[in-house]
Amino acid sequence: MKIARYTAYGGPETIAFEDAPIPSPAAGELLIRVCAAPVTAGDVRLRSGKVPRGLGLILRLALGLRRPRVAPGMAFAGEVAALGQGVAAFAMGQRVFGLTGMTGGAHRDYLVIMADSTVLPLPDSLSFEAGAAFFFGGLTAAEFLIDRAKLAPGERLLVAGATGAVGSAAVQIGRHLGATVSATASPKNHDLARRLGAVDVCDYRTGTPPGPFDVILDVMGSLGWADARPLLAPGGRLALVTADLSEMLGVGLRPHRGGRTILTGTNKDDLSSMKRLLALHLAGAYSPILGAILPFDRLIDAHALADSFHKPGNLVVVMSTTVTDDRERVGTGGARD
Repeated sequence: MKIARYTAYGGPETIAFEDAPIPSPAAGELLIRVCAAPVTAGDVRLRSGKVPRGLGLILRLALGLRRPRVAPGMAFAGEVAALGQGVAAFAMGQRVFGLTGMTGGAHRDYLVIMADSTVLPLPDSLSFEAGAAFFFGGLTAAEFLIDRAKLAPGERLLVAGATGAVGSAAVQIGRHLGATVSATASPKNHDLARRLGAVDVCDYRTGTPPGPFDVILDVMGSLGWADARPLLAPGGRLALVTADLSEMLGVGLRPHRGGRTILTGTNKDDLSSMKRLLALHLAGAYSPILGAILPFDRLIDAHALADSFHKPGNLVVVMSTTVTDDRERVGTGGARD
């Protein structure tokens, strides 16, 4: 099988391919034939070492000083190719999707994962490509809006950066929760933001929709507290999906400011959170938005596209042109009708 690996911190050219034997699952494990996997902002940060200010040394101490010790790929969709002894919850050939997390390893033709870990049956409503894209942005959006900001029906939500993996999920989930959603995005993505449920959309380079807002989800940290504060209603919450070390420390020391609250942190990627997101999808609240879809042998090109952090929707690589199924795709830059 073909696997991808990082050779150093740096640009997309630091990704290399190598051949390896197909592994055999041990007791309690699944062997999964990977059909599709996303290239996420997390993949870009691990490969490049470029993280919010103050976190670079922490990253390298945790993952390797000279090159990432983890393998590329944090999520996957595919088919069960073999069952380890004692596995009864899955069947041969079953469609599945899940997460490999910070250890990575999804950018390969086959992977082994514990059957009782972060893997679930892939519903018929999702293609392999959509299944691969499902968790990264959706888990972040759900946790920040539901658990941290506690967005309530009738509240006003601003999603700053509304058409990437996290933002597109947040607009959909915010609308499902009963909020009135406004958004910022590049002009070429305004129609997408409106189709997802935003009622007011502005160019992120020139300003924001008029407030006040009860919740602001700042996906890329482009607003920060100084610019977000005048837009927040009394009792409003600013949720910083991307924050540097000083902002994280500041939020820890002083989260409540002038009758308003700042929230940040990392989201959980456990099985319970995954099942909740799947329930939201089955209720019609969320479907991942697909952007570019490239073959696995163009993984370097996919990373080059992801480097901008301005790609619409989710970027996905497919491991073989023969495994893409014929179920309806969510769309390339659009939402399911």
